[in-house]
Amino acid sequence: MVRTAERRTPTGTVRGVSVNSDPDLRVVHGLRVQGLTDTPGLAAVVGLDEADVGDRLVVLAEAGHAQHRNGHMPGWTLTREGRCHGEELVAAELDAAGEREAVADLYRRFLGVNRDFLALCTDWQLSDVEEQVLNDHGDAAYDAAVIARLADADRVVQSICRELAERLARFDGYGRRFSDALGRVQAGEVEWFTRPMIDSYHEVWFKLHEDLLATLGIERAREGEQA
Repeated sequence: MVRTAERRTPTGTVRGVSVNSDPDLRVVHGLRVQGLTDTPGLAAVVGLDEADVGDRLVVLAEAGHAQHRNGHMPGWTLTREGRCHGEELVAAELDAAGEREAVADLYRRFLGVNRDFLALCTDWQLSDVEEQVLNDHGDAAYDAAVIARLADADRVVQSICRELAERLARFDGYGRRFSDALGRVQAGEVEWFTRPMIDSYHEVWFKLHEDLLATLGIERAREGEQA
């Protein structure tokens, strides 16, 4: 773990520097957040060279911490032991950096907008929620209103992402991924709002949520008890 990138207040006062996570932590934690991924996809998310990521995945597999699945949906996943290993690395980093309380505060800010975002996704998928009418995207005015609300939500989550990245550099990519997905939706590529298996806005949101849970050691099923 090393410190990089000075953080400054609006008046220019130095607040400290963000933590640049060890590459091994980036790979095992990135695999936790992605769930199932190939080597190029993981490398893009964690910001490391593809060959380097491939080598680290082999080491993880030899240690029993990761496995490569073949078949219809091939890719790398963590084993149960790998998940525990990653949690230990992340907890040690967070405590050594002294950032646990700050990240927990940002997590609570995220939860404060999470419910509204999920309702927004429902409104995108259904043009009439009560009647369960699917949105065929034939009503341009309706879609435009929902996209405008997405842009509002984006401004909030971008602020959270910036503050997270100022503390832990591995959060840095989320803001760009949100911007890319929003731009595609605004350009008329409707699938980039909620479609799974691509870096749609909803998928990036889900992964940021998972990242925060994993970083803080919170089980998703018990989230309400620990928020």
